[in-house]
Amino acid sequence: MNHNPVNMIDGNSINLNLAGEKGFDIEKLGTCVQCGTCSSSCPTYISMDVPPRQLWRMVSLGMKDEISKLSTFWLCTACNSCTTRCPRGIQVSESMRQVREWMLRDNLQETPEALTRLKDMIIKTHNMMGDQNDTRLIWSSNLQGGIGEVKKKAEVVWFVGCVASFFPMAYKIPQSMVQILGRSGIDFTVMGGQEWCCGFPLYTGGMSDSIHEMAVHNLNSVLATGAKTLVTTCASCYHTWKHIYPEMLSNFPKDLEVLHAAEYLSRLVEQGRVKLGPVERVITYHDPCDLGKRNAIIDEPRFILESIPGIELREMVNHRQNSLCCGGGGNVEAFSPDAVTQASKNRLEQAVNTGAEYLVSACQQCMRTFFNGAKKNQIRIRAIDLTQLVLESIESGTAE
Repeated sequence: MNHNPVNMIDGNSINLNLAGEKGFDIEKLGTCVQCGTCSSSCPTYISMDVPPRQLWRMVSLGMKDEISKLSTFWLCTACNSCTTRCPRGIQVSESMRQVREWMLRDNLQETPEALTRLKDMIIKTHNMMGDQNDTRLIWSSNLQGGIGEVKKKAEVVWFVGCVASFFPMAYKIPQSMVQILGRSGIDFTVMGGQEWCCGFPLYTGGMSDSIHEMAVHNLNSVLATGAKTLVTTCASCYHTWKHIYPEMLSNFPKDLEVLHAAEYLSRLVEQGRVKLGPVERVITYHDPCDLGKRNAIIDEPRFILESIPGIELREMVNHRQNSLCCGGGGNVEAFSPDAVTQASKNRLEQAVNTGAEYLVSACQQCMRTFFNGAKKNQIRIRAIDLTQLVLESIESGTAE
């Protein structure tokens, strides 16, 4: 990594108004003291051509031409560690996304080929994998009796997400969740092929304009079910429904409750609707970035884990809002697979050092990233989702 300035600053390259014109909070950026906390907090920092703190100095100075030669902003996993730890309260992670938007809208960089393919795929097929979207419930084919008749109306609508719907390694998440909801007597439904990708990968990729149609379609599909509560097992889908859609859509209903599965299951456990039996296991818990650092959903998953008899929870050195990123966000895998592998290795090693047998998370992308990372780095620990452990506990209690 090159820490030297990209170019010497001259009078022609300085434009203090440019950052403001492009939508950056220039007053906040102006408070940056160049402490380097953002750089040292970044899971992919070592792979960047300039450190984040230098990028912010260049943005503040309006060094458009120099910034357009960089790839730093494409290596941001959107983990929000920089924002969480910034002593000045600068929204660093969001600013990184804004740089992407700026570069693409002003044609200062060509849209990366991988991102173009992803955009075309999602717009054409309505999912991240390019599969036929009406096969979104394929994960249910291995369940005895399948998912049953899909209701048109229900109190709760479950937004499954692309990764769990199409990646076989993540099928256990929806398979577990549907059984938990069924055994708890929840009046719920899923949207099947009417569920489209939430658009979060494109939003973080600097293509926010391209997800409006997805937002409109998904909201209309949810409203058609009559549901008052939307639950999702995907941390990124949760963030999209909780924050991006309400800001984007003027007709987003204020009375639509949006919950992540960790929040919803925590409520069911507290209400006694989910009966948890013993599971003798030593585990550690990984806080997904979109839950912990972005949305402060930290206590709910731990409440569930602590409610399971026999579970011993051992926290990693970095946990809760100080948790390390798995490396799976921000589409970084398309630009630098090695950066993702290293980030997942760092986190997996922390998990192994606790002596835990299982690494539990509440994000399908984290699970997929840890699965691949453990294989590539030859690290022996099993990554599972919170829903899998909850279902196992329910089954244990039933067997007693």
